[in-house]
Amino acid sequence: MKTVLLMAITLDGKIAKHATHPATWTSKVDKKAFIEATKNAGVIIMGQTTYDTIGRPLPGRLNVVMNPEPDTSKNIPGTLECTNTQPPELLKELEARGFSTVIVGGGSTINGLFLGQGLLDEVWLTIEPRIFGEGLSLFRGADVDISLQLKEVQKLDENVLQVKYKIIK
Repeated sequence: MKTVLLMAITLDGKIAKHATHPATWTSKVDKKAFIEATKNAGVIIMGQTTYDTIGRPLPGRLNVVMNPEPDTSKNIPGTLECTNTQPPELLKELEARGFSTVIVGGGSTINGLFLGQGLLDEVWLTIEPRIFGEGLSLFRGADVDISLQLKEVQKLDENVLQVKYKIIK
C-alpha cells in the first residue's frame, strides 16, 4: 500500500499559524487537488485537532481520526472512524479493507508520527504564495534525515505549485 502525505504549506514551510487555524487560507486550486486526491484514495488519516478545525467528516471518503483517547461514539461506519490504533497497525487494517493508497492529511504531530516511523512513501506539497513567519511546521516530533526524489512539479495556477516527492528508503 502507498502512503502519501498531502499538505498545503506556505513558502516558509508552515501548515497553519496555530493549532486551531482553519485551512481557509489555502487556494481554491489546492482545495480542488486535495478533494481529488483524497477521493481517489478513498481514505484520509488526520489527527483530532485537524478534524476539529474542519468540523465535519469530508464526504465521499473514509475519515480516520487519530487520538490517544478517541470518541468512538461519533463513528459513522465507512465515513468517520475515530481510533487510537498505532500507525503501522492502522495501515495494515486499511490495506486489509482494500485500500491501496492512504492519504495522511495532518496535522504536524500526525505527519511527524508517520514520517518518524518510516511509514510515508511520498510527500505531496501544495506551495501557497503566503508567508506566516511563525506557525506550525510540517512535521513535529520527527528527528529524521530523509532523502527525497522529485517526481513531479505541477503549476496549479499562476501562483500555486504542487510538488511531489518520493521518499528514498
